[in-house]
Amino acid sequence: MSTALNQPLLSIVIPAHNEEKRLPPTLEQVFAFLGSQNFEAEVLVVENGSTDRTYEIAQSYTAQHKNLRVIRENGRGKGLAVRYGMLEARGEYRLMCDADLSMPIEETVKFLAPDVAGFDIVIASREAPGSVRYNEPRYRHLGGRLINLIIRLLILPGLQDTQCGFKCFRAEAADDLFKRQTLMGWSFDIELLFIARRHGYRIIEVPIDWYYRTESKVNAVSDAMRMIHDIFQIHINARRGLYDPDRT
Repeated sequence: MSTALNQPLLSIVIPAHNEEKRLPPTLEQVFAFLGSQNFEAEVLVVENGSTDRTYEIAQSYTAQHKNLRVIRENGRGKGLAVRYGMLEARGEYRLMCDADLSMPIEETVKFLAPDVAGFDIVIASREAPGSVRYNEPRYRHLGGRLINLIIRLLILPGLQDTQCGFKCFRAEAADDLFKRQTLMGWSFDIELLFIARRHGYRIIEVPIDWYYRTESKVNAVSDAMRMIHDIFQIHINARRGLYDPDRT
């Protein structure tokens, strides 16, 4: 695959809030993977609002890895961190990547495979045929399916796994969609996918291997309630024309 001069093929954007423990092994794995590939890539760690040493630890890796950028954003919210990183990224493809690396980084090749070349957004899916979940308690899986059912009924019919934290955007789609983003919390990706559909971007889900992490920051009940609220806000925004293609 070729890229424009000085443009990496891939940008990996890692939002990092209070991730001093999980970030070091994640960065080690990410750079080991990239070192075995034949394409140019960059990694952006976006630290926002941490109360631990996440920023300092991330910065310590820049001496070893010239393709690592560490960005500090004082505001809180995963959506804010991802937005900042995506708009700062230079890659032809831009992958949002959770700091817990619940999807093995080697799965990244699926987002760059020839059979997804015709799509603008590639979503990692724990529900697509061929996907495998490891170590996930049954109650968490059922809770996740209930949340997805609500999402499909209220806003994104047909998408089986909108909440997996690994999504890849073509540069043109990323530049357009993240500028239009208004939600900066956990529901930001629902909003982005909703806008993407309104703008005619092509979306595909790809099966991945996924590992449940016991230290997950997700709270199924409170996050579901907040998500329902945000879904209605997205519909209100749409009626107001905030997502219209001719609006900049």
